[in-house]
Amino acid sequence: MVEKFKTLPDNVKQFVGLITVTVVVILFFTILNNIFGGGDELIAKMKAEEERIAQERKLNEVISKLPSGILVAYDGTENHRLTDEIYESVCKVTKLIPQRAVMGANLINYKAFQIYTNNGNLIKETFVKWENNKCFAGFTLEGPLDDGTIETITVSGEALSFLSTGIDTRVYYIKNF
Repeated sequence: MVEKFKTLPDNVKQFVGLITVTVVVILFFTILNNIFGGGDELIAKMKAEEERIAQERKLNEVISKLPSGILVAYDGTENHRLTDEIYESVCKVTKLIPQRAVMGANLINYKAFQIYTNNGNLIKETFVKWENNKCFAGFTLEGPLDDGTIETITVSGEALSFLSTGIDTRVYYIKNF
């Protein structure tokens, strides 16, 4: 068999060699895919990430069209009134809770005020989430009370207004009473 192969013309040998290399490469990657490939899981994760990115782009487009200043979800002020749909979009894209909103919420909760002032104004975690057709914002504090005991407390409430800077949005007021 080897002797017959040696007697073939060079262009036929090169073609057979090319086919052999192609088959070896395909087999090699098939074996690697079976060992390491995520297959359906990986595709599902990639699709979910693409949908998340598309949703974020859509929300950022809405935010970029908002006027700068205070945005509210209710009537009765001179501030820009948001429609229910835009209120939901603003809530979903907002990530920042500035010190002004934290201090306002802490005035109602004395333990939170103690922890916040005793731990050097450190906030362990913040969150803004859309639930039951309302926007909720909050933060978690951890630190000592005036008596020295260490406590963790979460302060949360309805985010009734936002501050639009033209670049991002921030929670402006948390109603936690």
